[in-house]
Formats: sequence, C-alpha cells, structure tokens
Amino acid sequence: MTADAPPARSGRRVVACVGIGLAAGLLSGLFGVGGGTVIVPMLVLLLGFDQRRAAGTSLAAIVPMAAVGVASYALHDAVAWIPALILAATAVFGAQFGTWLLARLSQRALRWGFVGFLAVVIVMLFVVVPSRDAGLELSWVTGAGLAFLGLVTGVVAGLLGVGGGIVVVPTLMIGFGVSDLVAKGTSLLMMIPTAISGTAGNLRRHNVDLVAAALVGGAACTTTALGAWLAALMDPFVANVFFALFLAYVAVQMALKASSRRAR
Repeated sequence: MTADAPPARSGRRVVACVGIGLAAGLLSGLFGVGGGTVIVPMLVLLLGFDQRRAAGTSLAAIVPMAAVGVASYALHDAVAWIPALILAATAVFGAQFGTWLLARLSQRALRWGFVGFLAVVIVMLFVVVPSRDAGLELSWVTGAGLAFLGLVTGVVAGLLGVGGGIVVVPTLMIGFGVSDLVAKGTSLLMMIPTAISGTAGNLRRHNVDLVAAALVGGAACTTTALGAWLAALMDPFVANVFFALFLAYVAVQMALKASSRRAR
C-alpha cells in the first residue's frame, strides 16, 4: 500500500473509525473544538493514514459533529451568531490557502508542524482564565480582529485538518474577553463553513477518505451533545488541565513517529 492510498477496509478499521469518532465528538462538544486533535493523530497512529489524508479526512468529519455541537450550545444561548459569521467569512479563504499548502509540504514538516501546534495549544490552555459571565461587544476594532482571527484559523484548518476551535476558543477568551461557553459555541458555528471549504479543496487534491470521514463524523454526532452538556457542568480550569494532559500524550506520540520514520 502506498503512502497516499486509502487504507483497506476491514471490520477492525470500521470499529477504529467509530471509536475515534466517539472520542472526537465528546471532546468537540466539551471544548468547542472540531476534534481534529483526536482524529488526525489517531488516523495516523492507529490506521496508518499518511498525514495529508488524515488531515483531509478529519476536516470532512468535522462538519456533522460541529453542526450538532452548535445546536447543543444554542440551547444554552451560548452562540454569538454575528461574530461567528465574521470569523467564518474570512476563514473560508484561509482554508483554501491551507489546503494549497497541505499538498506541497513534506510529510515530516507536517508532522513536526502538528507537534508544534499542539505544544502552543497546551500552553494556551494554562494561560486562559475562563469566565462564564463575559460577552462580546461588537465594534469596528473587534470586527477587524475577528476577521483576522478567522483568516488565520482557516489556514490552520486547511493545513492541519482541525476545525480551528483550538485557535478560536482561547483567543476569544484571552483577546476578546468572551465567556468560555460562548467562545465554544461560537467556535463550533464558524468552523462549519470553514471545514466545508477546506474539504472541497482537499477533495480536488484527493486528500480525503470519504468512507472513513463518514464513519468518524457519524459516530461523533452521538457524543457531541453529551460533551456540550458536560461543559456546562465542569469547572473550566479542570477541563483545561485534562485536555492539556491528553494533548501532551498525543504530541509525544506524533513526535516519536516523526523521528522514527522518514516522511516524504
């Protein structure tokens, strides 16, 4: 099997995709992320996907789970609709550039880039001071900031196969003073068009396994609402600590893999 060929179908692979989706959906609802930080490394480590196909497949799987997450947060009135639209409008363009880069960077560079990305996220999780009371006041300044944030998020989404929530959620809390729940609900909403745009680019470049994406995304939809419910109950700092520990484990595994195998 070549590095770019989709993996052979088997019962074990189907079960693995479903398991990955269940875990990704829970984390998506709990932390307001697309779940790519689970999907991408697990597709690589468990199913032997190359980094490009894992990133593209992850981005496609994010679409349905993000939709379920938005509905769940909307029930708690925790979605900032207009800021999400501003973020999404520029993220769509950024995602196209990210998928263009995805087809041109080496496997080794992508793996180490993903490890570096996770390291930044881990630090940000301890820097964030969550608040359940703060809202987002729109102005020309905040609007421009949201547009720029969306552009950067789109590039990250297309390049690394994540929905961008790991960038948007802490940035909204730290840079814009938004409550953690509103940041998560808004993040899930903005990543839907971003993920769709990135997936369109990946399909043109044959970087998506549609069957795996359907299995992962479908399974994730069953646990996303549960994650959103837990987010409203869990202490924000405790949730950040557990998430940081998980990301540290994933980053170590990806670093070991990038060091031990020569990527194209």
